[in-house]
Amino acid sequence: MQYFPLTDKQREEIKKEIGIKDIKELFSDIPQEKAWYSLDNLPNALPENELLKRFEDLGDKNTYSDYLSFLGGGAYNHFIPEVVNYLSNRSEFLTPYTPYQPEVSQGSLQAMFEYQTMMAMLTGMDFSNASLYDGGTAAIEGALLALRKSKKNKILVAENLHPEYMEIIYSYVQNLGIEVEQVRYNRETGKVELDELKDKLNSEIGGFVFQSPNYFGVIEESKEISDIVHSEKKAYSVQVVAEALSLPFLTPAGDNGVDIIVGEAQSFGLSLSFGGPYLGFIAAKKEFLRQMPGRLVGQTKDVDGKRGFVLTLSTREQHIKRENATSNICSNQAWCALRAGIHLSTLGKSGLSKISKLNHLNTAYFVKEIEKFDFVNVKYKKDFFNEVVLELKNDNGIEFLEKLKNRKIFAGIPLKWFYKDADNQVLINFTEMHNKADIDLLVKEIGDLK
Repeated sequence: MQYFPLTDKQREEIKKEIGIKDIKELFSDIPQEKAWYSLDNLPNALPENELLKRFEDLGDKNTYSDYLSFLGGGAYNHFIPEVVNYLSNRSEFLTPYTPYQPEVSQGSLQAMFEYQTMMAMLTGMDFSNASLYDGGTAAIEGALLALRKSKKNKILVAENLHPEYMEIIYSYVQNLGIEVEQVRYNRETGKVELDELKDKLNSEIGGFVFQSPNYFGVIEESKEISDIVHSEKKAYSVQVVAEALSLPFLTPAGDNGVDIIVGEAQSFGLSLSFGGPYLGFIAAKKEFLRQMPGRLVGQTKDVDGKRGFVLTLSTREQHIKRENATSNICSNQAWCALRAGIHLSTLGKSGLSKISKLNHLNTAYFVKEIEKFDFVNVKYKKDFFNEVVLELKNDNGIEFLEKLKNRKIFAGIPLKWFYKDADNQVLINFTEMHNKADIDLLVKEIGDLK
């Protein structure tokens, strides 16, 4: 495909037609200091060989690959088998549009069906759809699903939900007439205040959105939370999961009575990639089937009795009705789900179980080793998966992390970024990519900071 840019003459004709004198007028609603960027500092064009050398020189300045990283907070560094890259990069998977025509899309449809099946098994739910955009938008989709089903317009959200997910929820609902109210978390346990949840539940509430493991890495009492939510008629529990590798390790949400589970599946075969594209997932009980956003792939038989796969229980038009749509997810987000499906089938049930357990054991080892110091402590020592909050007794979290950065260690995320009362707390993550020597080095370097 060739690209033919507009000529100056054509641009002038377009401006005259729409009644403007300058292109900048198209962006008049954007604050002026942010609407136009000067191109004066752009370098001159280079021949291809010199351009490649220029990028190589720039790449050589990046030394962060030498650093040891314990960053988490919703984006996790896990091993990806090479078969995931090999299969997902085949052209038939990289190039197809959303498979509305089943007669030419059986491969893509089966891949989505298998992904849905594995996610339903991992979550303990009746069904899963064929992916959402990312964890944050999955959180709001779960909330909206609960509100559509309950026919209410108020939702409760746990205060210890991923802060960026919280921002997305508020952004979505600000013009929808939906009210959001937060439920506090206990500062001693890191878990949702169940008594406050009981107090805030009433006939106007359509559901409660909580995260487990929550943003502090603490596993919530999902069954007890769901029982409390269900005490109110037509109120639903919505569990958010930012670290999908916790799913093979913990009791499935469906077994805990959770109605809807949503989250981020980046841990299944997607590299960190500077923040995307990632993979939102959603699964639910059967009663939510007709309200489910996004695509659903079903298994059927053709006229010859052979097994086949089709988009089912919703039409394309269901997703393009603007404000009346169950969602606006109609572009091909399926490639990320494909990678997740390949990743899950490659590791299998036993492989997933071993890796998720290793994540937890590495974290538990750090919790044990860090106890040798009296100037730091793990704030929530119980019910963690692969992330913990480290509390500093005589140091600021941001300064603490900067000191370790100078020693070539990215030791975590300062909670001060999101919580005003967390000056001295950092969130640290451990995965199967860390070995004992890595964790010992982190502990040693922390000890040397005293």
